[in-house]
Amino acid sequence: MPITANDTSRKSWLEVPENSDFPIQNIPFGVFLTKENVVTVGTRIGDYAIDLGALQQLNYFEGIELTDDMFMQDTLNDFISDGKKTWRLVRNRIAEIFDETNPQLRDSTKHRDIVIFKIEDVEMQLPVLIGDYTDFYSSREHATNVGKMFRDPDNALLPNWLHIPVGYHGRSSTIVPSGIPVHRPMGQTLPAGHDTPVFGASRLVDFELETAFITTDVNVMGENISTYEAEDYIFGMVLLNDWSARDIQKWEYVPLGPFLAKNFATSISPWIVTMDALEPFRTKGPKQDPTPLPYLQTKGKKAFDIHLEVSLKPENQEEETVISRSNFKYLYWSMSQQLAHHTSNGCRVNSGDMMGSGTISGPTPDSFGSMLELTWGGKNPLKLKDGSERKFIEDNDTVIIRGFCENTEVRIGFGEVSSQLLPPFIKQ
Repeated sequence: MPITANDTSRKSWLEVPENSDFPIQNIPFGVFLTKENVVTVGTRIGDYAIDLGALQQLNYFEGIELTDDMFMQDTLNDFISDGKKTWRLVRNRIAEIFDETNPQLRDSTKHRDIVIFKIEDVEMQLPVLIGDYTDFYSSREHATNVGKMFRDPDNALLPNWLHIPVGYHGRSSTIVPSGIPVHRPMGQTLPAGHDTPVFGASRLVDFELETAFITTDVNVMGENISTYEAEDYIFGMVLLNDWSARDIQKWEYVPLGPFLAKNFATSISPWIVTMDALEPFRTKGPKQDPTPLPYLQTKGKKAFDIHLEVSLKPENQEEETVISRSNFKYLYWSMSQQLAHHTSNGCRVNSGDMMGSGTISGPTPDSFGSMLELTWGGKNPLKLKDGSERKFIEDNDTVIIRGFCENTEVRIGFGEVSSQLLPPFIKQ
């Protein structure tokens, strides 16, 4: 089935600002709350949020097999469970409805008033009920930088890293959408020169520049899937900030790896950009040497050219400082390999599960994806536009991650994931 929604010559009768992340060729999916306190599944074109529940009730999806309440829910899980054919049919239909040549909705003031909202008049929600969250560690540059800092600089990568997509199971209960502030965590740390740990607020809170993909129902328990079919089970992608407490992490991560240093907060962008929308931006990832084992081998272009940018904004400051520019294509292990490896032991993966990429660092210092790397453990503080310096994230700083793809014909973006770090939560 062709992806007609990607037609770059198509224009919408809705106004789309120049360089918008959300032209009619994007059509992402999300969940939002209206002024009337109605929660609905929606999409976005330009600076307008579109109520897909209302569109369905008005029969704009006639001819597409959908359950009666498909878009009148507070999550996308059921829609995602319907599979790739339904995703493509719905996205193609939305493109047709909002095509500048189609008068059906364009010329119906009554219907438009029910269906279309200004983006500032809606409140974005978490788009899916995330049952399970896995975070990978798939940037060779990031893993190498961390290895140099904490282990042997001459043997920065652990022996298994070039053979498997390393990952760990995160905590879905503290995943929040953009705009929701997070609190500096409390935890155990081992201060320099001490033999026993102390309990208190983390002093080394960090961001991690990541993306994540959302899956449909992939397999039954015991079944594995191949790299060649893996993409059929990936609905789309979001931006992800995997907040980290480096001092807590340093004390707790041996021997089992990340735990409380990671699971206190994970922030994601609210619009899921589909793999269909990203199709024009496929590219080759890094050469893999040694050649992966047969079950991890792939052919063709499995990476995507997604420009990523991190900004930091101190409290009461209008101006942001861009502190990192990276790209998704730098990742050593692809999403196909990550999902194939995840199921290689028969682990079940469900609709709405989320898989983080791991920190995405590039080859140059200005493309590193965390404060840990950008300041090299705090040794080289970053200078912000207001004249202040940062070794790690300070209370009331806001971290903003943006991402987009662009070629000569179209720009497809993710919007942003923006989160403020608040002081520790004090129970009254």
